[in-house]
Amino acid sequence: MKTILKSIFHPGNYQDNISLALLVLRLVVGVFMLTHGYGKLQTLIGEGPIKFADPIGIGHAASLTLAVFAEVMCSVLVIFGVTTRFAAIPLIITMLVAAFITHAPDAFGKKELPLLYASVYVAILLAGAGKYSVDYIVFKKLNRRNH
Repeated sequence: MKTILKSIFHPGNYQDNISLALLVLRLVVGVFMLTHGYGKLQTLIGEGPIKFADPIGIGHAASLTLAVFAEVMCSVLVIFGVTTRFAAIPLIITMLVAAFITHAPDAFGKKELPLLYASVYVAILLAGAGKYSVDYIVFKKLNRRNH
């Protein structure tokens, strides 16, 4: 179990400048994505009918709920560096659905932004949160318990 927890919270083992770059990347992409998610959250908690795409056939409300989960909840996790690698996965999926399903008939210009976000989240998934994150604090505590 400890091995699983350590892999979930593993922030990567980088020099300070790389960890700082990961912090900047997490903050920027997380805050920018929150601007997309906030409008969807308002729609979700608002009154009236939900008018949102249903790109994977699970219903408009469910599609909106999943998009809000990714774009709001997972963005906050990425910003603070909490289970960062796992938080990146729903964001990657959401951006790929937006690019290849929702905007499938559109020109590349409409696909470009979700693909750019997806590529940044893939980098975060591969690299981890870095030293300046909650993941790092938890990982250090998990390692102390083993010694």
